[in-house]
Amino acid sequence: MLKVKPLAFDSFGVRSMATFVETDDVAVLIDPGVSLAPIRYNLPPHPVEEQRMADCWAVIKEHAARSDVLAITHYHYDHHDPDEPEVYNGKIVYLKHPKEKINRSQAGRAAYFLDKLTGIPHSIEIADGKEFMHGSTLIKFSPPVYHGTNPKLGYVIEVSIACGGEKVVFTSDVEGPSVDEQADFIIHENPDLVILDGPMTYMLGFRFSTTSLALSIANITRIIQETAVNTLLVEHHFMRDLKYKERIAEVYDCAADRDVKVITAAEYLGRSIEMLEARRRELYE
Repeated sequence: MLKVKPLAFDSFGVRSMATFVETDDVAVLIDPGVSLAPIRYNLPPHPVEEQRMADCWAVIKEHAARSDVLAITHYHYDHHDPDEPEVYNGKIVYLKHPKEKINRSQAGRAAYFLDKLTGIPHSIEIADGKEFMHGSTLIKFSPPVYHGTNPKLGYVIEVSIACGGEKVVFTSDVEGPSVDEQADFIIHENPDLVILDGPMTYMLGFRFSTTSLALSIANITRIIQETAVNTLLVEHHFMRDLKYKERIAEVYDCAADRDVKVITAAEYLGRSIEMLEARRRELYE
């Protein structure tokens, strides 16, 4: 048995990929963090967004208390919160290497975080490229891959969890994937469910190129064609663009041909999509 529950995502109205995975043997919370865009359309977060973030953080903390393992794929604040270290009390913590394959900003955040965690978790393990067994459940981490299209923003580790013939892969912030190494881990793992940080199309032409978008579409199509995936959640950076569906029309066509669902985390839970950041201007109006 493998149950996956998205806790906080951009389609819920916050910046996060917090995900709770429960198997026969272990409960795992991946990336227990949530934040908001400090500025969008030259506007600060709307009170509706602030309330949503508070609500999501309460849900994350509730599930952290039920978890055996907390996994941190990198050190951006929408993926971990160093200022409430009690969330990690008594837990097994698997985390991205705090000093290797990391940029200066994240290295500083990692050092601060680890200092805050002193004496709180049951154990802390560097996870890059490693595997951990919990009964019949295998938790596997990729080697570090780019946070995005290059090393400027640092690196992340992808996560695969398998139990009872079922498997989920959580990509963390690959922003695409437009780099083959990011997609290769997913394809090699051959999961049923992929939780994918999709292309950063809301920055198209600025911090995200049309070439990177084309590569992302090619790699997502490859994942659909070369794995047993039946459900693909395309999320996070991707869900900050109101025109998200038309940006990757080829992906939706390919998925339809192979009877693969390409949906948001909100739709996965049967919720309405609420792109609060992308609609911030409307909220203020």
